Amino acid sequence: MPTRASDDRAGLPGAGTTVPRAARSIMLARGLRDFGDGLVAVLLPAYLLALGFGAAEVGAVATVALLGSALMTLGVGMLGGRIDPRGLLLLAALLMVATGLGFAVAGSLVAILALALCGTVNPSAGSVSIFAPLEQTVLTHAVPDAGRTALFARYSLVGALAAAAGALTAGLADVLGALGVAEALALRSPFLLYAALGLGCWMAYRALPRQAAGLAGAAHGRLGPSRGIVLRLAALFSVDSFAGGLAVQSLLALWLFERFDLSFAQAGLFFFWSGVLSAFSFPVAVWLARRIGLVNTMVFTHIPSSLCLIAAMLAPDLWWALGLLLLRAGLSQMDVPTRTSYVMAVVTPAERTAAASVTAVPRSLASAAGPAIAGAIIAMGYPTAPFILCGALKIAYDLALLRAFGRIKPPEER
Repeated sequence: MPTRASDDRAGLPGAGTTVPRAARSIMLARGLRDFGDGLVAVLLPAYLLALGFGAAEVGAVATVALLGSALMTLGVGMLGGRIDPRGLLLLAALLMVATGLGFAVAGSLVAILALALCGTVNPSAGSVSIFAPLEQTVLTHAVPDAGRTALFARYSLVGALAAAAGALTAGLADVLGALGVAEALALRSPFLLYAALGLGCWMAYRALPRQAAGLAGAAHGRLGPSRGIVLRLAALFSVDSFAGGLAVQSLLALWLFERFDLSFAQAGLFFFWSGVLSAFSFPVAVWLARRIGLVNTMVFTHIPSSLCLIAAMLAPDLWWALGLLLLRAGLSQMDVPTRTSYVMAVVTPAERTAAASVTAVPRSLASAAGPAIAGAIIAMGYPTAPFILCGALKIAYDLALLRAFGRIKPPEER
């Protein structure tokens, strides 16, 4: 069992004990930035529509944002083994501030695409971002193997609840409109809040204990004996992420706006409850993983969620569609903490930063291709096709994952 710093962890999450101080700082920052991501993911398509753009442009902006995230994550993977993750997280938080301020004043498509490429805006309201591999590395070193999955579940729970609250806050755009504020201005204002949240993240990361965050000496930033398994996982995760890119939250919001004429407040309320269901699925994922294993938990919750997405696209009315999408939300994210925990478990401690980056970058690149393709398909007059294709590809991924890794167990399952 590799040794880890123990002076900063008072206990394990889920066991009635104190969360390590480094983990508390990370979770606070995760909550702040995911609140901003949830807000922006709902309002971004409406903002672009208000500026006169269409579905193709919405998809293009989402693709460029995910591509930029992938490139920055690649840089993190190259530097993460040699530079203190705390410093990189502080820089990323300042970039989040600049992104919010930039979107608040941008008006042309070129400026918006540039900000999407170089900034931190996240159209998926998920865990694909420059922050993720750095935070995961810090968290993994905070607890022993037995507490790793529970800690990642709590980390995901905080993020999902914050994203849900952010989505609910999107309804404030309707309130501002009712008060006589011009639509474009009402949709720009939340980006100022996004910038303020970035400042809050900077303060949270600044509070990270240096001895807990200073992991540069524990990792050389390159893959070693685990290269084969990491590359195979990265390839499979890329299929899943490409599929997910076809149905990012911004595009799903666009479909709800255009198919059922939902208001910002109604869409925000739906995504709020969707996020709440996702959040409370994470503790269930931990419970399942302890009984059936990490890989089985990923697969046997993911397949039903994909079937729900496909069925929602074929639903006869709004309530059936929303019900199926909410059921999907309660199942689709159980693979998030289990997937992260599995990757961290099957590599050596020295490879963790590199493994987090190598599995994240292909996911981000694959995910980046999806929104542009989906936007183009929607613009051609096939609004449900990207979501059905998403479900089918995800089911294929789950079956391939089970076949390839069902027998490769993490330490706590051996």
